[in-house]
Order: sequence, then C-alpha cells, then structure tokens
Amino acid sequence: MAIRRTIRHEVSGKNSLRFWPQIIHPMRVIWNSVIIFLCRVVPSFEVKNFLYRRLGAKIGRNASVGLMVMFDIFFPEQIEIGENVIIGYNTTLLGHEFLKDEWRIGKVMIEKDVVIGANCTLLPGIVIGEGATISAMSLVNRDIPPHSFYGGVPVRDLNAEKKEI
Repeated sequence: MAIRRTIRHEVSGKNSLRFWPQIIHPMRVIWNSVIIFLCRVVPSFEVKNFLYRRLGAKIGRNASVGLMVMFDIFFPEQIEIGENVIIGYNTTLLGHEFLKDEWRIGKVMIEKDVVIGANCTLLPGIVIGEGATISAMSLVNRDIPPHSFYGGVPVRDLNAEKKEI
C-alpha cells in the first residue's frame, strides 16, 4: 500500500484526541462545525461551495457536494475539490486523523471530473486522479489513479478484477 502524504505529530501521556484544544482553537472548531452542519443540509451547490470556501477549502467550479457530506471540522482547509466533481450522499472527507500516540494531518486532493459514490470515507493525504470514479461504500486510504474505477474497503481497482473474470 502506498504511504499517504501526512505530517505526523507525536504525543505522550494520553491519546492524541485529548490534545485537540491545543491543536486548534475551540472557537474555530465551533465555527467550522456550524458552517459544515449547515452545508450538510443546504440543497444549493452555490451556497455550499461559497461557505466551504470561507472555511478555507478549495472548491472548483461546478463541483457538486451532495447532501449530508461531512467535511473535516478541525481542518477543512486541507480539502481540495477540482472542477466538475460529484461527491455522493453522506461521504466523509478527513484532513486529519487522531491515533493513540500521534495525530496526522494531510490534504485530500480530488482532481477534476471525479465521481465519488455515497457513503465513502476519504482519509488524509490522498489524491484522487482526474476522471476517476469511486464506488459507494468505499474507504479511500490511498491514491487513486486518473480515469480509473476503484471501490471497496479498502479501495481496490475494480476494473482489474473485472478483467480477471
């Protein structure tokens, strides 16, 4: 498996999630949470994209973020979505991860013309190449090549499996 592009921060004494108030100001997290939860239910793509941009996310023209999509509340600025992207219902985009002895931060980069199905989770430090498709219910824990079809938990090349049959 390819190593994701993340920056590691080691902690000691207690699990890394307990350190979040020292990592990012609690008022910033509250503000991010309010805006992101509003965006989850707003049907207008233009309003959502405007609000996501105010949080620091990079959103390309004609990007369509579906209902109930969950952006990272700690680091929404780690999310980059290209032009003409579709992100399906209830997908989660994480720019960070808290582990027992460390926390990591990394960009989620979705290039243009990508389609992501419903109920997917994208981990930090990944790039989804231009024109790729991710099937519903997938865990994206590595880079996805351009113009490919991946899916599953964790993701794998579904076109390669189809050719083997």
